[in-house]
Amino acid sequence: MDTQIQNPQITEKKSLKFVHVSIIVAIVIVINLLSNYAVSLVYNEPSYDTFIKPTQIVEDIKIKDKCIAVGGQWSENAYPTEKGQPKVEGYCNVNYTNQLNYDKARASYEKKVFITLTILGVLLIALAGFLSIEILSVSFAWAGVLSLLIASMRYWSLADGIAKVVILTLALAMLIWIAVKKFNK
Repeated sequence: MDTQIQNPQITEKKSLKFVHVSIIVAIVIVINLLSNYAVSLVYNEPSYDTFIKPTQIVEDIKIKDKCIAVGGQWSENAYPTEKGQPKVEGYCNVNYTNQLNYDKARASYEKKVFITLTILGVLLIALAGFLSIEILSVSFAWAGVLSLLIASMRYWSLADGIAKVVILTLALAMLIWIAVKKFNK
């Protein structure tokens, strides 16, 4: 027999807290899904197949000049034969130029997405500081943090060192400004 008697008010408070946390998590997720989907509508993501056409038959190009003429990258290997004469064989990466163009378009796209999601993240955090409804304030703050995290994860490997320092400095300055404006009373 259960000797403990549960207080219905404590059970109700725990249940209400769980509902609040669930709503906060749901708002954070939906804001970020919405913002990422909206960004995908604004910016056209480069398609790999647009740059590198899938073909049913791949021709093995064995001639250096023909490889370069199609925008390929020629790689040579030289090794000695039994007679002591070097034998040169090569390999053609026919997608070399197309891959470089795709990578460049992809980097440009990711940079635009990064900037947009970073601005959105900072704006969400700023808005959170001005909302008087606690559940919305917390939701928007965490949605902003998640947006910054997603933006950084998408673009970080493509950014150079100076860009990383500038990005982090601007984000930190904005967050400090928001913290001082909102919480310095």
